[in-house]
Amino acid sequence: MYIIVGLGNPGKQYENTRHNIGFDVIETLAEQDHVAVLEKKHKAIIGKGFVSGQKCILAKPQTFMNLSGESVRQLLDYYKVDETAELIVISDDVSLELGQIRIRKKGSAGGHNGLKNIIAHLGHDSFVRVKMGVGEKTPGYDLADYVLGHYTSEERKVMDEAAERAADAIRAIIAQGPDAAMNDFNRKA
Repeated sequence: MYIIVGLGNPGKQYENTRHNIGFDVIETLAEQDHVAVLEKKHKAIIGKGFVSGQKCILAKPQTFMNLSGESVRQLLDYYKVDETAELIVISDDVSLELGQIRIRKKGSAGGHNGLKNIIAHLGHDSFVRVKMGVGEKTPGYDLADYVLGHYTSEERKVMDEAAERAADAIRAIIAQGPDAAMNDFNRKA
């Protein structure tokens, strides 16, 4: 079984923001694979279904970004999966170009507070992550304001396409393993 967690912030005011691309990818994957993500459990909104023929839990933590690890820890403790192989976390990344996807099997949080909190709750950084490029902030712009900012309509189109590619990448991670998925998806959009 896989636990696929998209990072974001709950609430209408955060919809369509750069920081919520993890939620967007979960919604895209859920729609394409017919998984209803509606149940409130483990400090998240979750859905149970199948992705690439494997049982999966799709989750959108409701703890706010900086406390995402609380929800992830509860999910892992309850479902007893191998967190180094069967946990996939989707997050935004300001160091990647808009729409670029990068899959990693481990690594630092890279300044991302949601990933930092997950690493703190797990006690290690060895879990699969799908990083979604939201572009670099404008010089002089506050990072928090940038990631909590909304997309332009042009950027939204790019990110909708990226969310579809990310859903494909997640299916590839599950079906073929992260190394094969990295070979196919770790390139510029």
